Amino acid sequence: MPLPFTDDIELDDLDFWTRPAAEVDAAFRTLRASDPRRFFHEHDLRGNRREEGFYALTRFADVVDVSRRPDEFVSGEGVNIFDNPPDLREFYGSIISMDDPRHTRLRRIVSRGFSPRMLSGLAPHIEETTREIVASVAGRGRIDFVTEVAALLPLRIVNDLMGIPRSEEQFIFEATNVVLGASDPEYVADQSPRGVATALATKANELAELLRELAEARITEPRDDLITSLVTGGTREEVLTPQELASFFILLVGAGNETTRNAIAHGLRLLTEHPAERARWQADFEAVAPSAVEEIVRHSSPVVHMRRTVAADGVRLGELEFKKGDKVVMWHCSANRDEDVFDDPDRFDVTRSPNPHIGFGGPGPHFCLGAHLARLEITIAFRELFRLLPDIRAVGEPQPLRSNFVRGLKHLDAEFSPVAVEGERR
Repeated sequence: MPLPFTDDIELDDLDFWTRPAAEVDAAFRTLRASDPRRFFHEHDLRGNRREEGFYALTRFADVVDVSRRPDEFVSGEGVNIFDNPPDLREFYGSIISMDDPRHTRLRRIVSRGFSPRMLSGLAPHIEETTREIVASVAGRGRIDFVTEVAALLPLRIVNDLMGIPRSEEQFIFEATNVVLGASDPEYVADQSPRGVATALATKANELAELLRELAEARITEPRDDLITSLVTGGTREEVLTPQELASFFILLVGAGNETTRNAIAHGLRLLTEHPAERARWQADFEAVAPSAVEEIVRHSSPVVHMRRTVAADGVRLGELEFKKGDKVVMWHCSANRDEDVFDDPDRFDVTRSPNPHIGFGGPGPHFCLGAHLARLEITIAFRELFRLLPDIRAVGEPQPLRSNFVRGLKHLDAEFSPVAVEGERR
């Protein structure tokens, strides 16, 4: 595809992100080659240009460098391009919108539930849950793969891990669609600034109230679940308050789940478009799975960007010198296609090695806490799909989310030979 002129690229224009993926990738290829730290003006929800702006970091080396310098490029001013009010920013961002020392305290607490040892014990439950979900659609032959499988699996796993009743699943699914997809009219019909702000505030309050009630219940009557682990058993500095729990949960089921949800959805799309790579994986699933999962995350880069704010005048990145308050935006989706790091980066290769992608964030204190869980869920999802629905394939055109933060798929039809597996037990 011919490379577009850089003047035609508007990374903050949400409609840019509804263009075909090949066009978006070509735009970033142009920026990496000719203007890798370009300054962009921001746009409002209606697409009108603002005076404010940001520096777009599109090369792998720059994204890694900034990720490693949290004292100079801070997260506490927000991780989205646009500025939210401080209370809303902190509530929706939780630990990813914090700097030390608060970030270290919260990450230390929540990491108790996400150690490799803790998560390895989840594998049988994830397998059982995946079989349950796949079995529920296996007899139909055609489904919306996103809403009925890819989105449901990580949401159900997290809800079960937290100890949230299954009766709340549909509400949480709809609420998190609003939280992560507020810029898409399918989820928020009123796209005026007031309409979007109202929708976000409403869902935030509803989710917070649910988690506050559950936290208070666990303090009184502890159970064997993650909520209990996070709100009991220590001093004030060693546990989360109900408000902190609510904020962390929104991060976990929102931004955290989006990586897994969209990696699984994009994974089916990629495997359908590249049948030879699919055949390589299916021929020796366990041997290929580790590299295949990493390649799906690299190629799809579900979390598109993360913003940082310059902490002081005179901070430099190469020859570029910043002023305090300047915004820099790390485009992970571009860094993961950097020709200086990845051989033939647009190629989908399930055995790619080495593959030092940053689909879970760059190195540093904000590397994704749930990366191990995401890898486990993606692996088990495709293991069970290949076992129970070996010919499943994407059909038609996927419907992308109107967002420059998440490279999401709202809907993706899939077809397969119907089978009956409802009563299966191992």
